[in-house]
Amino acid sequence: MGELPPRKRIEDVELLRALSHPLRSALLNHLTAVGPRTASECAEAVGSTASNCSWHLRQLAQYGLVERSDAEDGRERPWRARQVGLEMGELADDPAHRAAQLGMVGATLSHEQELTQRYLDSLDGLDPAWRGASGLISYALRVIPEELTRLTHAIDALVRPYVGAIRTDAPADARPVHVGLRLFPRIEHSGKAEE
Repeated sequence: MGELPPRKRIEDVELLRALSHPLRSALLNHLTAVGPRTASECAEAVGSTASNCSWHLRQLAQYGLVERSDAEDGRERPWRARQVGLEMGELADDPAHRAAQLGMVGATLSHEQELTQRYLDSLDGLDPAWRGASGLISYALRVIPEELTRLTHAIDALVRPYVGAIRTDAPADARPVHVGLRLFPRIEHSGKAEE
């Protein structure tokens, strides 16, 4: 696979605030994972109404994050994600900017928790091959900042070719899979980073 498209770096406070809305975050995540879908299909996937999803999709379109794609049957035109991932960079010094960044992170973490719970709730009905291939893994590492940066980039390089919005060679029976990754210094109850 050639060079992969970059993630969109979000530095605009208004866009960060827009993405802190849980439904917008879920809609963008859904479209990135599964490809073009109508507002009605999105509504079913995210547990909302088609009209509500339609309104929020139009809001995301104003920020250039989603767009209409061609309908195959001439009826309702589906929406598709224009980005293959988002990143917000380092936390800002400005309190308003940082609050907007943390709002977006909160919406993302909430959505990841919901996806994890749905997975756990559906284990009994899940194909054994998918149960065996899935993993909930955590590690406690001991690294310096430069090593953590290298590790983050290495994991990204390994995972990124499989991103649904990028991958063109996926087998016919491939399905969307969620991967969440958090790498940060461990802060104990005392509020201090462990040395």
